[in-house]
Amino acid sequence: MDFPQTQPTTDAAGTGTLDTKAATGRRTGPARVALIGVHGFGAIHLKNLERLQQAGTVELVAVADPNPPSPGALPDTTAVHADLQSLLAGNHSPDVVIVATPIQTHAPLALATLASGADLYLEKPPVASLADFRQLQEAAEASGRSVQIGFQSLGSQGLAAIDKLLNDGTIGTLQGIGATGRWVRDRAYYKRSRWAGKRRMDGVDVVDGVATNPLAHAIATALRIAGARTVEDVASVETDLYRANDIESDDTSVIRIRTAAGLPITCALTLCAAESVEPYITLQGSTGTAVFHYTGDRLHISNADGEETLDFGRDDLTENLLEHLAGGKELTSALNDSGAFMLVLEAVRTAEPPAPISPAHVLWQGEGDAARAVIPGIEDALERAVRAHATFSELALPWARPAKHPGTTTLFDAGGRALAVQRTGAGLNAGLSPRPYLHPVTTPGGTVVTDHLPADHPWHLGAGFALQDVNGTNFWGGKTYLREAGAYVSREDHGRIELLPANAEDAAPGGHITQQLRWVGADGQPLLTERRTLGRQILGERMWRLDLRTELTAVVGASLGSPGSNGAAGSGYGGFFWRLPACSGARIFTSDAEGEAAVHGSVAPWLAWTASFGEGPGIRSGQPATLVFSAPAEADDPWFVRASGYPGVGSALAWDTPVALAAGESLRRSLSVWVCDGELSPAAVESLVGQH
Repeated sequence: MDFPQTQPTTDAAGTGTLDTKAATGRRTGPARVALIGVHGFGAIHLKNLERLQQAGTVELVAVADPNPPSPGALPDTTAVHADLQSLLAGNHSPDVVIVATPIQTHAPLALATLASGADLYLEKPPVASLADFRQLQEAAEASGRSVQIGFQSLGSQGLAAIDKLLNDGTIGTLQGIGATGRWVRDRAYYKRSRWAGKRRMDGVDVVDGVATNPLAHAIATALRIAGARTVEDVASVETDLYRANDIESDDTSVIRIRTAAGLPITCALTLCAAESVEPYITLQGSTGTAVFHYTGDRLHISNADGEETLDFGRDDLTENLLEHLAGGKELTSALNDSGAFMLVLEAVRTAEPPAPISPAHVLWQGEGDAARAVIPGIEDALERAVRAHATFSELALPWARPAKHPGTTTLFDAGGRALAVQRTGAGLNAGLSPRPYLHPVTTPGGTVVTDHLPADHPWHLGAGFALQDVNGTNFWGGKTYLREAGAYVSREDHGRIELLPANAEDAAPGGHITQQLRWVGADGQPLLTERRTLGRQILGERMWRLDLRTELTAVVGASLGSPGSNGAAGSGYGGFFWRLPACSGARIFTSDAEGEAAVHGSVAPWLAWTASFGEGPGIRSGQPATLVFSAPAEADDPWFVRASGYPGVGSALAWDTPVALAAGESLRRSLSVWVCDGELSPAAVESLVGQH
């Protein structure tokens, strides 16, 4: 039900009506409470006030709603008004006014409450713009009244436990926070009121989107854990907003925040999941993780000592406000502590309108008003976004906007169809070791045969060239294997590989592209330069070949290593690597061996991977394809192969021994990959390699 936008009651001089009760003369009996809005979440407040009234804590003196509550829903002594203005004129003298009304009415109703002299409990989100928030802050300060914001999740006693585990180093150093929300909303949800799903209505901001209303608690809780409360605590906010429903606001979004302290917070949220699950906050630590299910006040901790699940209680925000007013107890969700959230809301409010998701990527389940939009694969997309701190655009989802940052170009095509897209890696989280890579790479028929930023290993970036250890700098991404620790260790040792703009696309004979790159260490100093040449050959309607040649030159004396060369047996990855997407029926073979165990670590002139691709989001379903990798001509580098844990193939440059380069010395590798539609037999692969 929509509420009229009541103006603050003023005295004859035009100033806000002041409370007749001095701060030192508050009643010792039950607090007099008025509730504005008795439907929607207001009904939850009614139940809570009934509990508190039975305990003798409050007296519900009046309610206001243009749609009165049903008979018997209120105590006989509770007055009923149509709006706040008539309630304030009714001489009820409420100590506290609770506002649980549509978003666009929050600002005027809150200002009117403060002007009347009452303290305020204001449902989330506080208001619909940062300007309104600042005005509300000024009004609260001028009135001397307290304002509690209804982020109920902040009352969880689990937050104190999280603070303790972070201070104690239970999961090591906090490196990032993710918030994941997967809910379901049907058409009826967006028909429940005129303002549902609106960005603006009648010229007034509403901002009723997934991030600012239904799953706002996910963002607010993540910010609180990060210690980001005020506007000044946030350095930047980026939005990537979409809608599958026929609404104005977003129903599927990524909000990426960086705190003033440099901590990344990525919130991946949707109302278009296949099924609703409890939302959660993930704390990404250097030696463990903690997952907080804030609606259930449940915390799961995982580290080297094992796993533990803890359940907590929750402090009621209304009781907390009353205790604050009675004895000065700190407010759990004070107005000023909502500044960081309001900066997020402002970013959503001022962002370009949410991009509609093509109907080709939306399934509708149910009939009539019970019908709901489902985005296939959204669960995986949310997990990838949080793990990699990436937007949907950066994940290159088929329904997402093209990535805004420069450096994504179609490197090779055929007949207007892209065969290989190159990404510079610009904008990726530093822990992923940003670098140029190819994704998507497709067969001539359009089957995607690369993956990037997968949830299991976010630092796996399509097809490219990387090493985990160059003089102690990690150019691979993720944790670093240390011989002395005998384990993978989280370190701030990540480098980046830069594609030099001036030479980004130099023409080479035969239609090849030559690129100049620079490998920059964790300290910002160059360690290697690289000359990389890529080419393609069209070999009919169902096959093409990617050729890659690289020349690495040491700027200073360099040791090129891998986990294998640092003591992790069988983990000699590094050099050329190709991350495949999810697939089924994989067959992996060389000229003399077959199966993951047999070909992993072997030396063979070629390796083939044939499978049916199409189990990941945005990938054409059930398409057979074959990849044939030729070994480098310059050295007998073993094959690195993974299939059971994840699908990937690499040519291991430093399998169990590091490669040493003197300053100015170069190392060269060249190889080819045949990208084919259909499944090729070993005999067909042998013939193919022999012909070319």
